[in-house]
Amino acid sequence: MNIEKKLSHIEFLNREYNVSHLSYEREMAFFQSIKDGDPAEAKRLFKPFNCEEMGKLSDDSLRNLKYHLIITIAFITRYCIEGGMAMEAAYNLSDIYIQSIDKCRTEDEINLLHREVVDDYAQRMSIIRKKNRYPKSVTLCLDYIYDNLHTKISLEKLAEITKLSPAYLSKLFHKEVGLTVSEYITKKRIEAAGNMLKFSEYSCLDISEYLCFSLESHFIQVFKKHTGYTPKAYREKFFRTRR
Repeated sequence: MNIEKKLSHIEFLNREYNVSHLSYEREMAFFQSIKDGDPAEAKRLFKPFNCEEMGKLSDDSLRNLKYHLIITIAFITRYCIEGGMAMEAAYNLSDIYIQSIDKCRTEDEINLLHREVVDDYAQRMSIIRKKNRYPKSVTLCLDYIYDNLHTKISLEKLAEITKLSPAYLSKLFHKEVGLTVSEYITKKRIEAAGNMLKFSEYSCLDISEYLCFSLESHFIQVFKKHTGYTPKAYREKFFRTRR
């Protein structure tokens, strides 16, 4: 059967069984809401893959969901790059999630991952939108912190980069970001630790050392304070590769 015959056959079956696809306008509005960094609107427009409006890409139901999520991630990634997300960061995030898709063993895992992908990208775009409104000196700090979570980061180093006094930079950062420099660094390290616990097999000790926590016990204490879970409990609950 050639491609034209296949298209005609699918159109006939869709008419017979009243199968439709998501409207183009709604689908584009959904992707635009993520690009705009609007988690609430993305949540409102979100459609689970098991709804009747989704197309059929495979006779195997689990594989069908995996295909749809891979396509969705590809679209979201490109929209976010257009919206200002760094290309390398966007594609690295895409790679992480697609690898997670490959390890999902149930439809529930795919559906949970779908929601997580949408929320994660929308939240990140929201931060990027806000960051673009920060003074240049604060943006320099945010970028440096993001790139150097695995090294010691001091207020003095940030002051050197921005050519501001440590005292002035500290006040400016807190005013613009709503957190002290130290609080922000800790927040970003805990977020990175959470991703490493979910998507890698690094031990708690390895993660704490990589993210420059003084002691593993300190890392565990700080992680629990921020997430409500110990690293071990967090991995047991959210680890994407468990079978």
